[in-house]
Amino acid sequence: MSETLTKDQIEKRIETFQNKKVVPETILDELRKELKGKKLSKKQLEQIIKEIVDSYEFAQIDPGSAVGTVAAQSIGEPGTQMTLQTFHYSGVAEMSVLRGLPRLIEILDARKNPSTPTMIIYLDEFAEKNEELAKQVAKRIELTTVNKIAQSITHSFSEGIVRLKLDEVLSVDKGIEPDIVMKKIQLRRKECKVEIDPEDENTVIITPLKELKFSDLPKLAEKIREIPIKGIKNVSRVVVMKDREGKYFLQSEGSNFSELLRIPGVDPTRCYTTDINQIAETLGIEAARNALVRESLFVMKEQGLDVDKRHVMLVSDLMTHTGEILQIGRHGVSGKKSSVFARAAFEVTVKHLLDAAVHGEYDPLEGITENVIVGQTIALGTGIVDLTMSANYREFSDEKK
Repeated sequence: MSETLTKDQIEKRIETFQNKKVVPETILDELRKELKGKKLSKKQLEQIIKEIVDSYEFAQIDPGSAVGTVAAQSIGEPGTQMTLQTFHYSGVAEMSVLRGLPRLIEILDARKNPSTPTMIIYLDEFAEKNEELAKQVAKRIELTTVNKIAQSITHSFSEGIVRLKLDEVLSVDKGIEPDIVMKKIQLRRKECKVEIDPEDENTVIITPLKELKFSDLPKLAEKIREIPIKGIKNVSRVVVMKDREGKYFLQSEGSNFSELLRIPGVDPTRCYTTDINQIAETLGIEAARNALVRESLFVMKEQGLDVDKRHVMLVSDLMTHTGEILQIGRHGVSGKKSSVFARAAFEVTVKHLLDAAVHGEYDPLEGITENVIVGQTIALGTGIVDLTMSANYREFSDEKK
């Protein structure tokens, strides 16, 4: 029986293999993780390394392969098997999130306003262990408008005022005092006098400083309803949740990523949003590219579809290579191609050809689409190779004789 290698001997062999740079370091890191605590002989280790090299070389793409076409088909074909439905997160009432094909279309269209943006909010080392602290952070994030803590908002034409009655239970739950409400309304409605009713400390009276028309008082009452008191814009709801390790984190309905990272108690290094444009604006295009890959693969896996990560990475690279997120369509990737024929072949053919003719554009016919249109050999497979022959071939043949 072969002698079992020690931990140091295995590491030394992997390092020797690493120095040859046959495979990427990420694969070797994975190998180290898999071999941790395992007993191997020299023959077994060499066999494992051989299998890794063979698998890696087999997985490599040949020069001249139609990677774009294969990636498009690999994502498009299973995409037709997706269920067209929206479902809820388990255990969280009314937290609906777009899934399946509609979500994939939303990602590839690079929508500025996704239909159901959400944020996963991780807390700092103190808040994640304490439920009360986690709830306090949630209150700081969730947008609380006057309407959410009001018991009633009425207007009186005879007195010319708007009367706001606060719900005592809701106000205590949200941690909002009548004084704070009064100050926030005064800040937003400077044309009004805002004061607390002397007879009821939970009632705020708003009096316009100038006489309003008959129809303006109800409009003022409606505007007061929407005044924000606490929280960050566009985040309508925040739920406190618990992970398997017993640590607390937050899930939000609505997203405002840049504002979230400023909230005390939040761990900005781990927070995540499903709004990819907000990630691009806050963390940069490279983070947005990673988010595109993650979101696309998440949608696929959730539907039980196994798509090679490299196809999704290629699409994400194409969408972000200019430094901004481009949609896959005539207003993005397809519409910004340098080739006139490639643009015309996608959509609005006549418009592209007319614009190109007016501006005197030149098409070098380097891509696939344009060469198919004009009937030339496409630059794929054997078509990517150019054969060059000397004009003096007779001289060479004479020399050989």
